[in-house]
Amino acid sequence: MAESRALQDLKQMLKNFNEGKEKAFSTEDEETKKAKEMEIFTRRYVEMKRPDTSGNDQSYGVIPKFYYKLPGEDEVLLQKLREESRAVFLQRRSRELLDNEELQNLWYLLDKHHTPPLVGEDQMINYEDFLKVAAASGTKCKPFFSATVFSKLLQNDPYGRISIMHFFNYVMRKVWLHQTRIGLSLYDVDGKGYLKESDLENYILELIPTLPQLDGLEKSFYSFYVCTAVRKFFFFLDPMRTGKIKIQDILACSFLDDLLELRDEELPKDAQESNWFSAPSALRVYGQYLNLDKDHNGMLSKEELSKYGTNTLTDVFLDRVFQECLTYDGEMHLYVDSLLLGSPLRITRPTLTLFLPWRNRKEPQSLQYFFRLLDVQKRGYLNVFALNFFFRAIQVQMQQHGQEPVSFADVKDEIFDMVRPSDPLHITLQDLIQSNHGETVVSILIDLNGFWTYENREVFMAENNSSEVVQDDNSEF
Repeated sequence: MAESRALQDLKQMLKNFNEGKEKAFSTEDEETKKAKEMEIFTRRYVEMKRPDTSGNDQSYGVIPKFYYKLPGEDEVLLQKLREESRAVFLQRRSRELLDNEELQNLWYLLDKHHTPPLVGEDQMINYEDFLKVAAASGTKCKPFFSATVFSKLLQNDPYGRISIMHFFNYVMRKVWLHQTRIGLSLYDVDGKGYLKESDLENYILELIPTLPQLDGLEKSFYSFYVCTAVRKFFFFLDPMRTGKIKIQDILACSFLDDLLELRDEELPKDAQESNWFSAPSALRVYGQYLNLDKDHNGMLSKEELSKYGTNTLTDVFLDRVFQECLTYDGEMHLYVDSLLLGSPLRITRPTLTLFLPWRNRKEPQSLQYFFRLLDVQKRGYLNVFALNFFFRAIQVQMQQHGQEPVSFADVKDEIFDMVRPSDPLHITLQDLIQSNHGETVVSILIDLNGFWTYENREVFMAENNSSEVVQDDNSEF
């Protein structure tokens, strides 16, 4: 009873207190209320933002904030602020790089302080003269004149010198990498160090006018060219299909070098033919699509795609391609803006991705693409069933061409002998890559011409050897 009475008294006291509080607040004007609310809010906000020092470690109070959430789509002001700050930062980094005049001055200083004697026609410099050039070249060049850089370029010179040309090329390469990194970062909308597909498309589209080797391309062809160029970057640098590529990966691969090689106005014809990004290569791919698309509906059917290459891809493999790739009414879609107006085809990713691995069958990314098609049971490895499933189509094609089919058991044994998998009954993707015979295995299973080439490899080798002997005999005369 005493406890319940005490509880009732406490409730009454709280009730009286709240009633008195309400009366007090009712007498205040609205401005006083807002001022008090703001004071309470400010105090609570400061307490909330204050570092948590409840832990035993004193570092909780001094560790700076290192994670900042990106502004949302509705936070327009914060987005603009972030874009401007990034632009200012990149401009400042750009000003820190050596310009052409400073590079010419650096070469003049290196030439002036070179250390004799010459090695052939190559000028050399020792560490003492190296430091003299560092002192005379200015603050921008200081990062290049370190003992670490000198030791990296040091070779077997008896006087402990490095090549001036090698050092200057090193500086030029570093400057180019930083310039390119800054140029790519300008298209990194999120500022996370990645480029999405649309970002890379914008970069290449604005790069086209600066490449003399692409001057002959019509503007109506730009969309197709950009698509073919971007596809190569994403096929090889985004194997997990995340839809974005690290800027560091773009700089580390050779694709950007191949693309910027088109700045050379005197680029040899053979170099253009082997360069995926050149105008002849893009036009050749475009021509292949036009030749395959017989009904000119902007899509490739299975029958039309079977004419690709040497017209010897098996029906079973083509079925797997159409099962795994996106299709529209059973055909691979090629988006046509206006064929009557002369606009080029803008192809979708699955179709173009089929051509890239076929032209680069030795690459791990291409083998990964083909392995996904060959792994018909989705088990993560190829067993005897999978090999036989595809090779039966090769045997059918051989019969259609009047050839005697080869025994599958013999082919199966040869494949396992070539690959030497860790599991004697299963061939994984890693086994194919490590064997260095992945291209041969893929060709044997999906392409009659590839199998015929492998089966007659000894004949081809004998013919090549005999032709070399004839050339040697003729050279004596």
